[in-house]
Amino acid sequence: MTAFLFDLSFYVAAPFWALMILAPTWRVTRLVAGSPLIVLPAVAVNLVLLVPLLSGFWPVVTQPSLEGLRRLVADPDAPAALWAQIIAWDLFVGRWMYLDSRERKVHPLLMGPVLAFTILLSPIGLPIYLALRLAYRGNHDAAGSGTPAAARR
Repeated sequence: MTAFLFDLSFYVAAPFWALMILAPTWRVTRLVAGSPLIVLPAVAVNLVLLVPLLSGFWPVVTQPSLEGLRRLVADPDAPAALWAQIIAWDLFVGRWMYLDSRERKVHPLLMGPVLAFTILLSPIGLPIYLALRLAYRGNHDAAGSGTPAAARR
């Protein structure tokens, strides 16, 4: 059952990622991604995996230690719960990046790879987007020519 839930945590998030990357300008994508509730399927999978392990997780999150984390992941079900949490968090971050980039008029062909990278390694994808966002900071306030602020100077 754990292997199924591990796989499910990705599959419930994949359609939202596909919309944001492959159909970023579609009105339906904006409507769907506009709701923070898109993370709930992955959160639900996480909770199903996490609740039976809560007694092992609680000490690790309230008094973090590397040794405590090592003991926790020795439980064969714990990595699946951690993975589902990562999937939910990555989707939450990716959703914010998508919405912010649409507001700033960042070109979808530029954002697609950034979002794909965020799926793979969000701790690197997020700073890449934040750096990219600096070039588009003027688009957020201006009525927007669609040109990055740095290029308009």
